[in-house]
Amino acid sequence: MSGQNVVSDLGLYADEILALVEADEAEGTGGVEEPESALTGPVALELPDPTKALADGLFLPLEWLREVIDLLREKGQVVLYGPPGTGKTYIAQALATFLTETAGGEQRLVQFHPSYAYEDFFEGFRPRPGETQGSIVFDLVPGPLRRMATLADADPTRPYVLVIDELNRANLAKVFGELYFLLEYRNRTVGLQYSPDEDFSLPKNLLVIGTMNTADRSIALVDQAMRRRFDFVPLFPGRPPLVAMLRDWLAANAIPATAADLLDALNTMLGEPESAVGPSYFMSERARSRDGLERIWRTAIIPLLEERFAGGGVDVHAKYSLPAMLAQLKARTDVALEEGEGIAGDAGLPAADQI
Repeated sequence: MSGQNVVSDLGLYADEILALVEADEAEGTGGVEEPESALTGPVALELPDPTKALADGLFLPLEWLREVIDLLREKGQVVLYGPPGTGKTYIAQALATFLTETAGGEQRLVQFHPSYAYEDFFEGFRPRPGETQGSIVFDLVPGPLRRMATLADADPTRPYVLVIDELNRANLAKVFGELYFLLEYRNRTVGLQYSPDEDFSLPKNLLVIGTMNTADRSIALVDQAMRRRFDFVPLFPGRPPLVAMLRDWLAANAIPATAADLLDALNTMLGEPESAVGPSYFMSERARSRDGLERIWRTAIIPLLEERFAGGGVDVHAKYSLPAMLAQLKARTDVALEEGEGIAGDAGLPAADQI
């Protein structure tokens, strides 16, 4: 049976319906809400392009830094994610410093943890002694996000950058609450949990750079609402943009490439990118000597490996000790030389044999 068309008399409601249709067409949405760019609006936020000096100081490619700043221009928030020792927090702070020192504004760092909540991050009631002896009153106190939003709102042409370290260690839905919506729609307002009569919006010049340790929690476990609101930028050892970071740093400081060769060999043995060891552990003057490398290995690398292989039946000290890794590195070098082949970091390999 074919469908039927039903004609209804709109009567007194025709004008109201026509007004709704016209408003919908004027917005150009066709009744479907489309995501907006975080930085659209009447006030244009000018973010400076990264400089070669910044790239050289971080031992990162200039094009990679330019892409991260472009992501901040487009969406307003990014997450740098990867295993420990990849410099996520250092890079995030360096970017925040560069943006605010070049264009003005301010930056602030907060660190999330399992007990962190909306009241810590945005606003919540805090007790204080009352005027009557023995009494207590509660004041509504702004958290770091609200304070930064107030500063940014008063100075709309300059960037204000909030760096959130260890973003994935907190219950994100609990921490952000209704602010989830504003991360995606900077042009909108919402009523607040503790200030329901106030219409609040996130300023377009308030930028968020988060860091996330994949050894604690895989990116696949972050809920879709959060993933949609942030652009995620990977930082993994042995992959761009970190592939040459340690070797370049060692060369710039006239330190043999032994540490880079050891790190490459270790990460090859570990296999999983999410559990790889980052270069920052070896970006130290300690990497210049055998004693220094032994201290790095004993106090930083071995504890990481013990945690990773806990309960797995792996003798970490036997398999991954510094002497064992140096012996393996020397064996790889000898094989490569016998076969007439070079391997990455040949310039530093004699030092591995000597230390």
